[in-house]
Amino acid sequence: MPDRLSEIDIGLLTAFEALFQECNVSRAADRLGITQPALSGRLTRLRTVFGDQLFVPIAGRGMAPTPRANELGATLPRLLGQLREFIGPSPAFDPAESDREFVVAAYDNPAIMLGPDIVPALKRAAPHVRVTFVLPDPETITQALDRGDIDMVIGLPRSEDEGLIGRTLFTDDFVTAQRRGHPRGDHPVTLDEFCAAEHVLVSTSGGGYEGAVDRALDKLGRTRHVSLSVQSYALAPVILESSDHLCTLPGRFLRRFETMLDLFAPPLDVGTVELYALWHPRMRDDPAHRWFRNLVFEVAWGPQA
Repeated sequence: MPDRLSEIDIGLLTAFEALFQECNVSRAADRLGITQPALSGRLTRLRTVFGDQLFVPIAGRGMAPTPRANELGATLPRLLGQLREFIGPSPAFDPAESDREFVVAAYDNPAIMLGPDIVPALKRAAPHVRVTFVLPDPETITQALDRGDIDMVIGLPRSEDEGLIGRTLFTDDFVTAQRRGHPRGDHPVTLDEFCAAEHVLVSTSGGGYEGAVDRALDKLGRTRHVSLSVQSYALAPVILESSDHLCTLPGRFLRRFETMLDLFAPPLDVGTVELYALWHPRMRDDPAHRWFRNLVFEVAWGPQA
């Protein structure tokens, strides 16, 4: 049996609704904001679709619905109500009442830089909303965003992230850190002191002993001694506190530990680091997701950014 749904549209259904409720072509046309001939044309199409006269003229009394029209008229309000709800505006998101969970994929560096500010901001605006920080898996991160398992990725831009929406959260300078009471003193570190010291390097892939600092030193014809490589950013300040190593990392990260560390500008130009937020295009217009990412950007662009 052929699907007859293609023979009808919402304009025909609203014409039927107006005729059924008004039982008068003139009043029904005014209600719809169309001409009487246009409404008559829709009634002709309705009669063809349903194989019934539907509305019969009564001299001096408008139009009377047929038994078939009465059957349709009893069903139509529920159907049109569902259609109006279906095509209506997106439901509003009320952060004060929502208990939605947002999942953010981030390594410990961006998590430490932003997490301590995101949590109180969330608590003030959305006390029942939950946020989960997970470590990103480069092999599955795109699929996780596709499925909606992850709402946002915070980290460095990657060339293979084409198709995702990405925006810069902030740009940060590098800072060199040492423990309080370091034997070299608390004066700004010179290039010679920098190259002579032992260094901690954070290698997120694990086991690396060279990074942006070493590339910058190479341009000057200098080297440094990296004697310790760790995979976790959070481990670096703990090691610095109990050793004489130096470590050069983004300033927004290291300033979280300035009560236990001395911080200096590096004695060479290491450049800057950009932190990005990435999300799936299908979440662009979702009211809850839009609210959450606006909050993240407000935190990132705040006084510490």
